[in-house]
Amino acid sequence: MQTHLAPEFAGTPEGEAAEAILRKCVHCGFCTATCPTYQLLGDELDGPRGRIYLMKQVLEGAEVTRSMQQHLDKCLTCRNCESTCPSGVQYGPLVEIGRRIADAKVQRPTGERLVRWALREGLTSPLFPLAIQAGQALRPLLPTALQNKVPAASPAPQGRWPTRTHARKVLLLAGCVQPTLMPNINLATAQVLDAVGVQTVVIEKAKCCGALRSHLSDPEGGLDDARRNIDAWWPWIERGEVEALVMNASACGLAVKEYGHALGHDAAYATKAARVAALARDLSELLPELVPVLRERLRPVQEGRPVKLAFHPPCTLQHGQKLRGGVETHLAALGFEVHVAQRESHLCCGSAGTYSVLQPDLAYELRDRKLRHLAELAPQAIVSANIGCIQHLQTGTQTPVRHWVEVLAERLG
Repeated sequence: MQTHLAPEFAGTPEGEAAEAILRKCVHCGFCTATCPTYQLLGDELDGPRGRIYLMKQVLEGAEVTRSMQQHLDKCLTCRNCESTCPSGVQYGPLVEIGRRIADAKVQRPTGERLVRWALREGLTSPLFPLAIQAGQALRPLLPTALQNKVPAASPAPQGRWPTRTHARKVLLLAGCVQPTLMPNINLATAQVLDAVGVQTVVIEKAKCCGALRSHLSDPEGGLDDARRNIDAWWPWIERGEVEALVMNASACGLAVKEYGHALGHDAAYATKAARVAALARDLSELLPELVPVLRERLRPVQEGRPVKLAFHPPCTLQHGQKLRGGVETHLAALGFEVHVAQRESHLCCGSAGTYSVLQPDLAYELRDRKLRHLAELAPQAIVSANIGCIQHLQTGTQTPVRHWVEVLAERLG
């Protein structure tokens, strides 16, 4: 694709990055076949190729419009198009650039700005646990989109946090909302790692990965979150006391793995960010090493019948981190019966962080479509690898939806 950047963007880091991505696009349209919003809406401008044209026009000097902003808003940033693209177009970074430009030039309606501010500040606030308690008390009065984000009751802890000390240690990012909404995911992670002789270390000062602010019109705030986390982890990394930085939410894992790129321009943090990104691992990446030891630690399946699970691979795992097949393969090796939907397993479930609050109609349509395919497997439980997907899917089904590490922890002897 030929490009001629407007003077405003020519020679700037953002302009050069966008131009390099645009020039890889060959207009083939393969991306539209796997884009969730194009599948639902059938509008070229609600598919990757159409959005790329919109962003190209703006970078070449066209006026940024409210319509363009809305087309970019409807994108789930699932990056399915990246998995499909034969030319290697990095659509994810490009659409983030486009959104930053659109938000800088088009003021959103007051209501939108307030909602985005509330999500950005509320979900990352130390007062979030208190807000959830208040939300539970007022839950019947909340709009459906928010009601679905507030659990009816706080989950009871499934056991205790391990207290044994091990020579092998990993850092775990607890996350911003997960400790309140689904604390048993972190607990199960620590229990499983403890069972194989690995100690889980959580640094209190490391909070949100930064993705939430970045996706809600505050890219600088997202970078500040990344810097804070790096500062919190760095003493452990510098002393060589940890062998990996583990994330059990695939969206956070993707964000941390991209710290090196995000802070590559920051002289004070570029080297540290690259080191942190290199140490980052999704929890599933540890499974090949853990499976042989875990086989000796797990209780036998009752009556010799494996638990039938349907696995939903989050977009941030399969398209963002390019990790496919690992969870299913290794859980099967541990005695679980794991299936993946034969139809549209590559499509987003509609969660996409705060997307299900900001674009509820599209999000619920995608959720129901995903659940129909998963229901065909007749599973005893649905498992996934990201809190957002788990919470979103659970709002549409009576089948339990859990993190795969939780069902693994329950079988520990």
